Amino acid sequence: MAPSSVVVTIDKPTNISLVELTESDMLFEKQKPTSTKQFSWTLLLKAHRIVCLFPYLAMLLSKTLVTVKKRIAVANSGTTDEVVYKERLMYKFIKVFLAISVIGLVVEFVAYFQQWDLNFIHEFNPTNVMGLLHWGYMCWVSLRGEYVAPFIMMLSQFCVVLFMIQSLDRFILGIGCFWIKIKKIKPKIDESYDVEDADSFPMVLVQIPMCNEREVYEQSIASACQLDWPKDRILIQVLDDSSDEILQVLIRNEVNSWREKGINIIYRHRFIRTGYKAGNLHSAMQCDYVKDYEFVAILDADFQPNPDFLKLTVPHFKGKPDVGLVQARWAFVNKDENLLTRLQNINLCFHFEVEQQVNSHFLSFFGFNGTAGVWRIKALEESGGWLERTTVEDMDIAVRAHLNGWKFVYLNDVKVLCELPESYEAYKKQQHRWHSGPMQLFRLCLPAILKSKISKWKKANLIFLFFLLRKLILPFYSFTLFCVILPLTMFIPEAELPIWVICYVPVTMSILNILPAPKAFPFLMPYLLFENTMSVTKFNAMVSGLFQLGSAYEWVVTKKTGRSSESDLLAFAERESKSLNEEKIQRRLSESGLEMLGKLKEQEAPAGPKKKKKNQIYRKELALAFLLLTAATRSLLSAHGVHFYFLLFQGLSFLVVGLDLIGEQVA
Repeated sequence: MAPSSVVVTIDKPTNISLVELTESDMLFEKQKPTSTKQFSWTLLLKAHRIVCLFPYLAMLLSKTLVTVKKRIAVANSGTTDEVVYKERLMYKFIKVFLAISVIGLVVEFVAYFQQWDLNFIHEFNPTNVMGLLHWGYMCWVSLRGEYVAPFIMMLSQFCVVLFMIQSLDRFILGIGCFWIKIKKIKPKIDESYDVEDADSFPMVLVQIPMCNEREVYEQSIASACQLDWPKDRILIQVLDDSSDEILQVLIRNEVNSWREKGINIIYRHRFIRTGYKAGNLHSAMQCDYVKDYEFVAILDADFQPNPDFLKLTVPHFKGKPDVGLVQARWAFVNKDENLLTRLQNINLCFHFEVEQQVNSHFLSFFGFNGTAGVWRIKALEESGGWLERTTVEDMDIAVRAHLNGWKFVYLNDVKVLCELPESYEAYKKQQHRWHSGPMQLFRLCLPAILKSKISKWKKANLIFLFFLLRKLILPFYSFTLFCVILPLTMFIPEAELPIWVICYVPVTMSILNILPAPKAFPFLMPYLLFENTMSVTKFNAMVSGLFQLGSAYEWVVTKKTGRSSESDLLAFAERESKSLNEEKIQRRLSESGLEMLGKLKEQEAPAGPKKKKKNQIYRKELALAFLLLTAATRSLLSAHGVHFYFLLFQGLSFLVVGLDLIGEQVA
């Protein structure tokens, strides 16, 4: 019997013949023959799809080139981002590096077409010299093998060690977050307040610092005024540092409007506006009535808390006299606005979901985020209050409070709506401040940390993890390893980086970073490339903060758009309709108000064609783009494989960012 055969038998056969069917026969009968016509139509359909793809790609490429050409033509000549960029040390370094790499690429092209060895020449033999140029090339190969490559290898190994330490830190943080999720660990409220007894609620001060926040001041004040807390137990301070006189009047009128509705709210404006946000908060805390309040909630101008914000945060202080800060999580109304906001959301989700939550649970310490938090006023006063010595006043007060023994609580479930920067210009300035400020603070706080009475473990955590590893080492190795050493290894192949350093570990770390935002997995590779692209800004900021350079003290208010969520729209719908700004000013102000009304009308009247805002050209990023693309070309000559693709896509990402093609498009 044939294998895989089927035999049919009948006990009482009556004129029925038995047929033996093999498996191949059965399959053959099931298959219907395909006609030549059907096969031809299938091929034609596939060919049509392929042919239609080429015009689409050509159109996409054409539009991209037109956009790039237009961007270069209309970009601002005077960059607000880089003041006198030609005098910047980093830009000069990148330009020199780029020039040398271009010269090296030309030499390598000659060597390639002359069929010289592009990778290794171990022995320099003068008898094999084929002309003066070949002799110079062999001298360079000998020089780089004996002197240059060992130095590059030593630097690369140092960066790889830092890279692995930082990756280990990320991995441990991920394990800690996983443990918290598995065990369902959350901060608990020991005692709550009696809803029927308003006097049982503590006195809470709400501060809204703002500076020229025309787009968001209304919704910010409205959100604070709708907080669910006994009216006689809360005071809202609107701390306006605006330099625009018209805007000052508008904010003052908004405050008066809410005061007429019975809200306990006041407007404060400083005549001497020093110290940025820290100076503003410090000035507000000097008011005599502050001594009547036990807690202070800080809400930046674009933050919109839910009405139950205070009821979810303040009770965590009750029965815990050593708790100095309760921090809520940020949520973003515009996280899906563009690619830039999506990539920011990945970073900040990891920061809040993993870093803040793990540090809060295991260490009772984390960096204050500057807003969406409630402080015990006693903790602020005992820690020295708000100081104007750095541009990261929030981190400064958090470190000093930690050194004084205060504990922090982070609430991952309490979210406060806010905005993400939608333009690369605004995001870059924000990141410069966030990475230069910690280095300023490290210089100032190091003696105090060493002299403090906290445990050695807490000192080590502050110095090595909080400051050095997460604020200094990360931008240092990221820029040095992927923007300097990797391109160098293309021209010095004796110092080649292993594939796992440039591929497997970065991808693994990016996956860990993206886990708190699982919907962002399609953006894994753009996120990895963009983080490496931002390393030049972070490295520059870190150096300026560490060595107290001029740009370390720059403070630029992050641009807001005033986007509202659905809850905001409902809240505003419940409010009474307001009269026009002109009527407010005429009713509440006298002669000075009429004068301001005239200024307002002049400002709103068309005064000729307005100058359109234009996107920037970022020269450091463009120079690095050409540098990486040059190195990618060299990698292609010697068939480096993964190195080529990494350099190519990384160079293209620098090109996109350098031409300001990511984020908000205004020109």
